[in-house]
Amino acid sequence: MPKAKAGDSVKVHYTGKLKDGTVFDSSQGREPLAFQVGAGQMIKGFDAAVDGMEVGDTKTAEIPAAEAYGEARQDLIFDVPKSNLPEDLKPEVGQQLAMTQPNGQQVPVTVAKVEEDKVVIDANHQLAGKDLVFDIELVEIS
Repeated sequence: MPKAKAGDSVKVHYTGKLKDGTVFDSSQGREPLAFQVGAGQMIKGFDAAVDGMEVGDTKTAEIPAAEAYGEARQDLIFDVPKSNLPEDLKPEVGQQLAMTQPNGQQVPVTVAKVEEDKVVIDANHQLAGKDLVFDIELVEIS
C-alpha cells in the first residue's frame, strides 16, 4: 500500500487533545480534514505524524508545543487603555476579541486581565505553549 509522503493530498479524521485529555477539536461527525502533506498547511508535528501512514492506519501523536503552536510569547501580551475600546464593550477575562493590524488583517486575541483603566490582551494562539495529543486516522491519499 502507498504511504503518505510530502506532496500527497490526504484526508484524515482526528481528535486533538491537551495532555490532560481535554478535547479541543475533532473531525468526528464532520468531513475529514483535507491537506497536502509537507506544504505547511498544518502544524509541523501533525504533518510529520501523517507522513508515512497508510490508508486505514491510526496513530496517536504526541506533539510538543515547539512543533505545534510554539511557546507563548510575552511580547504578544500587552496593555490596551479602556479608552481605546469601543464604548459598548464590557471586557471580561477569557473574552475573545479581534484586533485589526495596520495592514487591515484581523487577529484573534483574548482578554487576559481587566483593570480599572486598561485591559491586558493576549495575542498568542490559544494553544501556544501547550503540548498536544492527536488521534489520527488516514482516510485517503490522492
